[in-house]
Amino acid sequence: MDVFQLDTGTMLMRLLFAALLGGLIGWERERRNKQAGLKTHLLVAVGSTLIMLTSIYGFDSALINHPNARFDPARLAAQVVSGIGFLGAGAILRRSNHIISGLTTAATLWVAAAIGLSVGSGFYWPAIITTAIVLVSTLVLNKLESRFLFIKKSGSLKIMIETGDRPVHVSTITDLLQRANMTVEGMIVNNDTLEDDSTKVTMEFRVYSFNSKGINGLFEQLWQVEGIKQVRMNWRD
Repeated sequence: MDVFQLDTGTMLMRLLFAALLGGLIGWERERRNKQAGLKTHLLVAVGSTLIMLTSIYGFDSALINHPNARFDPARLAAQVVSGIGFLGAGAILRRSNHIISGLTTAATLWVAAAIGLSVGSGFYWPAIITTAIVLVSTLVLNKLESRFLFIKKSGSLKIMIETGDRPVHVSTITDLLQRANMTVEGMIVNNDTLEDDSTKVTMEFRVYSFNSKGINGLFEQLWQVEGIKQVRMNWRD
């Protein structure tokens, strides 16, 4: 078979395989409620595969074998690597002077394009391994970061506090947050009446932590505040 010819079945298989790998990464972003989710990553991977197939097999072999013709299958692929940046830029949001979100999603879009190019050229195993690495990085590492807070030096943090009948002044909690070098960005307070007519107050603070070293100390100080029944902390992506 001519090196520049490929049967239709193989082309279809590569496109579907790229859709599967790109869809897996997009599924992980979708479950985190990101704007660029399953469909976006799937389309990026499939589109990149089609461009790679076109770059390698889409030109007439007679023209390619012409002595004055210069064939470079990487030319179209190089445009994908640089051109995918506009999608990544659209996924990045600046919420304040010290909070920028969407960097991980932008990176996964860029990797999805690379996976599509790899599948389109028949480089299957590197594409599979790369997909596995991306999924491990976004699924497993996020859980490790949430469990071992010292991994992060700074970032957005969600603190959920549940109190009982004894009221807890919001100023008491905000003072502790400020001492821990955290900036309060938002707060939600919910009052619920239980079946026994007791009151449960749930407070959710969205803060930015400049130094994770004080988080463990803050956790202990919150538990010592009279009236607080439960404290939960999670890093926000």
